[in-house]
Amino acid sequence: MNTRIRIDFVSDVSCPWCAVGLQSLEAALARLGEQVTAEVHFQPFELNPKMPAEGQDISEHLIEKYGLTPEQYQQNTEAIRVRGEEVGFTFSIDKRSRIYNTFDAHRLLHWAGLEGRQLALKLALFKAYFTDGEDPSSHEILASVAEKSGLNAIRAREILSSDEYAKEVRERERYYLELGINAVPSVIINERQLIRGAQPADVFEQALRKVAVAQ
Repeated sequence: MNTRIRIDFVSDVSCPWCAVGLQSLEAALARLGEQVTAEVHFQPFELNPKMPAEGQDISEHLIEKYGLTPEQYQQNTEAIRVRGEEVGFTFSIDKRSRIYNTFDAHRLLHWAGLEGRQLALKLALFKAYFTDGEDPSSHEILASVAEKSGLNAIRAREILSSDEYAKEVRERERYYLELGINAVPSVIINERQLIRGAQPADVFEQALRKVAVAQ
């Protein structure tokens, strides 16, 4: 029996644990195979909504934001790199030196959802930022990544040069904040069950199996 399940993946493009969590979720869904048909929706969350256009040095930002010592920052960075390696995702620490505003990336993801290419764009954005060290606030980079994801680059540039989908993204951000989601990734199954954090694939698989049996 095949069970249809809705998954809302609340995340930010600049969140390394979101990249790890998505890899784990994808692995869990692969294990379930034809038992489950998952409809995955990527929902917007900005870790740094007030980040200026030029961005900020990432070590400076994280040390300021979380009160880390330089040693703790290095330890956290290495932990993320190792966890990424475990789930098959490459964090190129040497290529990523700044953190950027991601609102325009979320606008493109909203559009990609309407075009049926949201997963492809989400994966490509994670790779562009974390693996290739590219700027996810750059309109040229975003248009290029959109094109690589099977979307129309000209249409992407039209969206980016306007405020199209800004209202929709803001509304979705407010909705999840009002639900009490203040950290990402947050994975919501069938709009009822919440799984917080970049959990291992086993955790996602177990939760999805329980939901499938209950339906």
